Amino acid sequence: MSNPSEAEVIELPRPKAPAPGRKTRARRVIAVGGGKGGIGKSLLSANLGIALAKRGAKVVLVDLDLGGANLHTCLGVGQPKVTLSDFIDRRVQNLEDVLIPTPFERLSLVSGAMDGLDAANPRHSQKTKLIRNLRMFDVDYVLLDLGAGTAFNVLDFFLVADTGVVVMLPEPTSIENAYRFIKAAFFRRLQSLAPEDDFAHLVGQALAPRDGQLGRTPWDVVAELRTRDPEKAARLEQALGGFHPWVIVNQARTRADFDVGPTVASAWKKFFGLELGYLGAVNHDDAVWQAVRARRSLLDAFPDSAAASGVLRVAENLIALER
Repeated sequence: MSNPSEAEVIELPRPKAPAPGRKTRARRVIAVGGGKGGIGKSLLSANLGIALAKRGAKVVLVDLDLGGANLHTCLGVGQPKVTLSDFIDRRVQNLEDVLIPTPFERLSLVSGAMDGLDAANPRHSQKTKLIRNLRMFDVDYVLLDLGAGTAFNVLDFFLVADTGVVVMLPEPTSIENAYRFIKAAFFRRLQSLAPEDDFAHLVGQALAPRDGQLGRTPWDVVAELRTRDPEKAARLEQALGGFHPWVIVNQARTRADFDVGPTVASAWKKFFGLELGYLGAVNHDDAVWQAVRARRSLLDAFPDSAAASGVLRVAENLIALER
């Protein structure tokens, strides 16, 4: 696991209570990530945003694939004139100035940075400012479409969300990449919440196999700490309890493909002792690439397709998390 000194550890913000009668932040921030590109993450993000908006929610989609933005294409929107680059480089002062309309009622878009490496790799202060402003949208959902991989910027955006979603394909390499992404996010969370406690090192040691035996779980570390440092044990317990990502299986063809999500969640529970939720699967469907070729969203071009039905089920499950 990378050492925290390799990049500034961003402090995870704690939501502030709104003043009476005034809404000061988005009701829910959802981040969609994945271990690798080419898994349909942006297509799912775009259509989940549409599905939530069609159910009456006010939604902002944010393309945080900095340097590789294409969410506007998934929505059938032309090349945006203003993007996150303008906000990051201070050509506009307010993130609301970057909002652009989409063809769908109640759904707006913040297009990703498209010019230069600086925009694709914001400094710590820029990232902190961006995260703070993303939470200030007066909407029901802010849906973050993250870049691929486990770079610190990607993990930090994933961790500040109220709900973190990981997309995977029902293929061995994709499952492995998704598992690595979740594990990297978990250790990044430990670094960010309490860097002085060195929880990442303690838990990493516990998870390592010894003498051919499986490693211990993070909860074993909590139990050991309680005997000598109850306050530190409580801090670790809080960090563990707050980590609950969710998975979506994309391009499922067979019954076994639809079972991949629960299987991965069970394996994570076995080796980490932590919960990993399953939001559902989206069918493999020719309608998807046909919609992409037509530069239209799946739900707009093929609303009755099997893939569209899968997206709608996932959206319903996302909504159900708040009940």
